[in-house]
Amino acid sequence: MTIRLYDTSARQIRDFTPLTPGCVSIYLCGATVQAAPHIGHIRSGLNFDIMRRWFEYRGYDVTFIRNVTDIDDKIIAKAAEQGRPWWSIGYENERAFNEGYAALGCLPPTYEPRATGHVTEMVEMMQGLIERGHAYEADGNVYFDVRSFPGYLELSRQELDNLLQPSGDGETGKRDPRDFAMWKSAKPGEPTWGTPWGRGRPGWHLECSAMAHKYLGTAFDIHGGGLDLIFPHHENEIAQAKAFGDDFAQYWVHNAWVTMAGDKMSKSLGNSVLVSEMVKAWRPIVLRYYLGTPHYRSMIEYSEESLREAESAFARIEGFVQRVVEKAGHVEPSAEVPPAFAEAMDDDLGVPQALAIVHTTVRQGNSALAADDKEAAVARLAEVRAMLGVLGLDPLDPHWAGETDRGEDLHGVVDSLVRLVLDQREAARGRKDWATADAIRDQLNQSGLAIEDSPQGPRWSLGPR
Repeated sequence: MTIRLYDTSARQIRDFTPLTPGCVSIYLCGATVQAAPHIGHIRSGLNFDIMRRWFEYRGYDVTFIRNVTDIDDKIIAKAAEQGRPWWSIGYENERAFNEGYAALGCLPPTYEPRATGHVTEMVEMMQGLIERGHAYEADGNVYFDVRSFPGYLELSRQELDNLLQPSGDGETGKRDPRDFAMWKSAKPGEPTWGTPWGRGRPGWHLECSAMAHKYLGTAFDIHGGGLDLIFPHHENEIAQAKAFGDDFAQYWVHNAWVTMAGDKMSKSLGNSVLVSEMVKAWRPIVLRYYLGTPHYRSMIEYSEESLREAESAFARIEGFVQRVVEKAGHVEPSAEVPPAFAEAMDDDLGVPQALAIVHTTVRQGNSALAADDKEAAVARLAEVRAMLGVLGLDPLDPHWAGETDRGEDLHGVVDSLVRLVLDQREAARGRKDWATADAIRDQLNQSGLAIEDSPQGPRWSLGPR
């Protein structure tokens, strides 16, 4: 068994070999908490949640770090715009992110460090870089000297001579316009911390280098994040960490975006879809299916039509699960997933191929139910639950039980009413009054109910919207 991952730095799929046998260390760039999350933000956390679950299924002990950037230019700008303290903006949105992760079934990280809690580690890293000749102070700012590090831009594969380095207000005194700020000098109205070079605040890139070093040491296995972070953020993280003396990440894994009309979903475009609103309109487990089942390196073009397709696809899986439980009672997940599912997941987390195995198994299980083969149906459900568990989509998992229980009382009332109508339909069928029977079924369908005739009698369920 060998897990293979696409490594951005190598531009190819590589066999995964952990630094420590039996252990996996992952650092994921988490939320910048200037605003509440949209589904594009949550996709990254969800993709790496599936990665983590697969490593754990394969027997690895996983240390998963997902940071919180709670101070940066955007948060400060938002605080000024709203007339609120910067920390109030950050805390409110950090909670919104965690609620979003939890709603979509993401396991909590091993540690979730905030940038503002690690200024001491940042100062120590800057001191080391200045001593080694890789950084310098100017006008209270501290800059990284990109020409001092020969490996700069190897991740993004750009040419230094053609580089356009993003730069913020007040970044004066640079020796080279391509140098980037690790520390920004104090400005009126902004939060500051004391350093040997005067008061100021951290730059975005320094935060992650320092936190990865603190929680994962000088070398770790996987660094993750969205494609948009390759440059400048991840490129600058590498420069700082390696110039400081760390080996840093051995694999770089990047997830693709959620887009709308071809554009990356972002608040600046005004086209974001907030998680807090989406979970009111769609079941969270359906949102997880929608965001988690495409390959992590494939773009997702958002539309309500594609969400409805995901809802229908998951309903077919869930319907099979419910039918077997009704017939056989509780069924535990099997100890192992089918070999074809495992093969797909080992190959760069091939969730679409793995999901095809889930649907094939569901069809086999439905055939067993139709043939009244209870033993085969139970065996297929055990396999389905094992596979869905890896994907965080098992509807019988305690995390999702609240979704099932939430409308239990109402479900009983609706069931009684629908049964009365179905009894009328059965009476019409008994009289061979097919027109009336079909009219009743059509009216139920128009009301959002799907009717399935089975050897045990008619069943109803909520149909696709």
